[in-house]
Amino acid sequence: MAPSVGIFWGVLDGGRTVLVTDRTTMTEAEIYGDCLTHPRGHHEVWEAWRKLGSTALRRRGLPPAIASYEYEAFPRGRVVYMREPALFTLYADQRLQRPETVAELVQLFGLASERHAVRSDAHYRTRGGGQLT
Repeated sequence: MAPSVGIFWGVLDGGRTVLVTDRTTMTEAEIYGDCLTHPRGHHEVWEAWRKLGSTALRRRGLPPAIASYEYEAFPRGRVVYMREPALFTLYADQRLQRPETVAELVQLFGLASERHAVRSDAHYRTRGGGQLT
């Protein structure tokens, strides 16, 4: 899989956490300062999914819980590419920084053979009812 940038959440589904993503290829990524980033925001993507309703979400392979919660209810993050020093950075809620979750994110975003780092950011702190334990 080719490397990509994007946004992600850890959403509870049937008692387990499922990673859901919205990705952009590097050729379609948006320039933001010295970075390449995903052109869509968490709120925009989440609201579009919510409007689908739980049945349509399930048909698309997305957790139906999306329809019942605000976008800030679940841990979330963003993958950006820093052109200097040629590094992918995964900004993530601390609850999504577990080694097994990071490994899954690396696979989902095609970063296995790319330089990458994981960082916390106050912007990606969870607020609300869909919290992980």
